[in-house]
Amino acid sequence: MGIEVLIINSVLLIGFAVAASAGNFNQDFEITWGNDRAKVLNNGQLLTLSLDKASGSGFRSRNEYLFGKIDMQLKLVPGNSAGTVTAYYLSSLGDTHDEIDFEFLGNLSGEPYTLHTNVFTQGKGNREQQFHLWFDPTKDFHTYSLLWNPQSIIFSVDGTPIREFKNWESKGVPFPKNQAMRIYSSLWDAEDWATRGGLVKTDWTQAPFTASYKGFNAQACVWSSSSGSSCSSKQGQSWFTQSLDSTGQARIQWVQKNYMIYNYCTDTKRFPQGLPPECTLA
Repeated sequence: MGIEVLIINSVLLIGFAVAASAGNFNQDFEITWGNDRAKVLNNGQLLTLSLDKASGSGFRSRNEYLFGKIDMQLKLVPGNSAGTVTAYYLSSLGDTHDEIDFEFLGNLSGEPYTLHTNVFTQGKGNREQQFHLWFDPTKDFHTYSLLWNPQSIIFSVDGTPIREFKNWESKGVPFPKNQAMRIYSSLWDAEDWATRGGLVKTDWTQAPFTASYKGFNAQACVWSSSSGSSCSSKQGQSWFTQSLDSTGQARIQWVQKNYMIYNYCTDTKRFPQGLPPECTLA
């Protein structure tokens, strides 16, 4: 079944420290671990992470952001990737950190990847939704986007929204809005839980496992500890006030009906005292 792509409109951010143009991995990111398992290639236009039995690898953005629309194109580990996790997320630091997650859980060859999403606020997560994808994410690059503004967080794949976490602070639900976050990504071994709850282990004869990145783009508010945010809501940029229209809501419903495999908001066994409040808010 085909899927229509929702185009999320965006404009060049006038006066923002990060413009709406393709990024350069040499300039925008730094390798944080894994030594030469992480490589920046093609004059900064391509980055690869690798995992072998000794170590995985990872990188992070040089900038911190407080709200933004972040796009990254990923091509995931092909073949038998069971036990591996490719994580791509925004996160602040500390015990009360905020975090917005894409995690791709590996599989046996021929079986679908699991796309795991989560939102942490003030150090607490437990807001998982999981999906299968409507394409093979190992054959080509696909764009995974996070739109984070004061109204909501929208997860999108190739421009199609798959999940929205709204700001329900007025109803007592914490929302990440005060802590600047960096972009992180890593490729690592999680064979104890990643594939079928840890039943399928990593086949190290397939190593090294490699994931590839390109097409980074940030329309975002860069945060500085000395000067604060590089932008404000008064500048009227489209992404800063954007929410899903009726078409976007219909796309989310379609994706969740056909491709969602887990939703914390329907897991009554996990929450015997009642579902989290955001689950019942319209």
